[in-house]
Amino acid sequence: MDDEWEPLDELIIKGRKIQAVVWIRATFECGLQEAVQFLYVRYERLRQKRPQDFPQSHEEYWEGVYT
Repeated sequence: MDDEWEPLDELIIKGRKIQAVVWIRATFECGLQEAVQFLYVRYERLRQKRPQDFPQSHEEYWEGVYT
């Protein structure tokens, strides 16, 4: 795991999606929609590289999130 991505990756793994979006927006100075898209892409990458860190299904992870 790259050190620069570690804070974001930890938020994603812990399921702290709102905090992850806040981190992305602050780090990259982007809008909400762009940050949410970035979060989803990073989540997909982590899920492929580190499936052991995601015991829940994709649907369970995103339950209650509406974009």
